[in-house]
Amino acid sequence: MTKGDVTHLSYEIIGSAIKVHKALGPGLLESVYEKCLAYELEQKGYQVLRQAFVPINYGKIILNSELKIDLLVNNTVVIELKTVEKILPLHEAQLLTYMKLLKAPQGLIVNFYTDNISKSYKPYINKYFNDLPE
Repeated sequence: MTKGDVTHLSYEIIGSAIKVHKALGPGLLESVYEKCLAYELEQKGYQVLRQAFVPINYGKIILNSELKIDLLVNNTVVIELKTVEKILPLHEAQLLTYMKLLKAPQGLIVNFYTDNISKSYKPYINKYFNDLPE
């Protein structure tokens, strides 16, 4: 996996989110967009996990937590879906923590409560992305 591979996957995810948003518009439940986006990505041949639990490794123990990610694509990109008026710092912190715990190099916050997904989504990278080859 290279930085270019991750970036390409991210573009594919956003393209699929735009397709879902154009078809459904804003104002629906997050779970509806989650199912439709997962379907679109699976149709493109990507591995998509929905509502997967995030394990917490602390010291020598693994905590079973109630933390769940919305979507994880190809074990590489964590997607946090929202249907809110404004993305808050708490949403960003949540995504960054999920990325760290899963050692995922990229994360996306996709807010479907918008008139334009391409202007409102937020991509995030971390040290795992920076460690990837070009």
